[in-house]
Amino acid sequence: MTGQVHHDVVDGVATITLDHQDNRNALSAALVNGLGDALVAADADTDVRVIVLTNAGPAFCAGADLKGGGTEEPRYTLPQLLQQIQTSGTPVIGRIAGHCTGGGVGLAAACDISLAAEDVQLGFTEVRLGVAPAMISVVCLPKMRRGDAMELFLSGERISAERAAAVGLLNRAVPADALDDAVAELVTKLTRGGPQALAVSKQLVRLVPAMDAGDAWTWTEQVSWELFTSPEAAEGIAAFRQKRDASWVPGGS
Repeated sequence: MTGQVHHDVVDGVATITLDHQDNRNALSAALVNGLGDALVAADADTDVRVIVLTNAGPAFCAGADLKGGGTEEPRYTLPQLLQQIQTSGTPVIGRIAGHCTGGGVGLAAACDISLAAEDVQLGFTEVRLGVAPAMISVVCLPKMRRGDAMELFLSGERISAERAAAVGLLNRAVPADALDDAVAELVTKLTRGGPQALAVSKQLVRLVPAMDAGDAWTWTEQVSWELFTSPEAAEGIAAFRQKRDASWVPGGS
């Protein structure tokens, strides 16, 4: 990890914090490398049930590093970071406690579930720099209506977290002083799901909409059979019948 990214694991929750406040957590090579390493490590840790991606300071992520000046070479590309979030077998929650622009919006949108403080603003500001939100469009467009995407991509305006939730980029906006409680409540809900079941559920949401209907039926039938005949399902069904928590639930039997 680098000094610009902190990675802590407590009670099965890996919290990855972007912390280069002097540069508004822009995607410098050092921050990108630290974030990539933290995501890979959290995904490989079998004790980690949920990943929370968040920030220190007033900015979640300002997107591209326009200041430059660093000597470190990036070991990950932005598409690799976004794909790592989306394809991780572990649920990734975005705790958006600061403003996001450009690539920062892509990080927030790539998370499986993103909660933001109401005072946060987000914006596809690329056009005002003479560029376009090309790479992050891959994770943002599937969540947005075409009309909203066209307006926000072309105008470059910043919008409130509440509107960002309305257009699908975030799940919801909450008062800033309620953000930690909302994230903690969500973590508790997710850890009640079986690890394998959560990983497959992420795949369903990501892959099924793009499949041919015939292929989707064939694949999902196979997936369903594999899950229902798995040890995880046997434990989950036994726990349901015995009216107890499954073994994977923190504090469960």
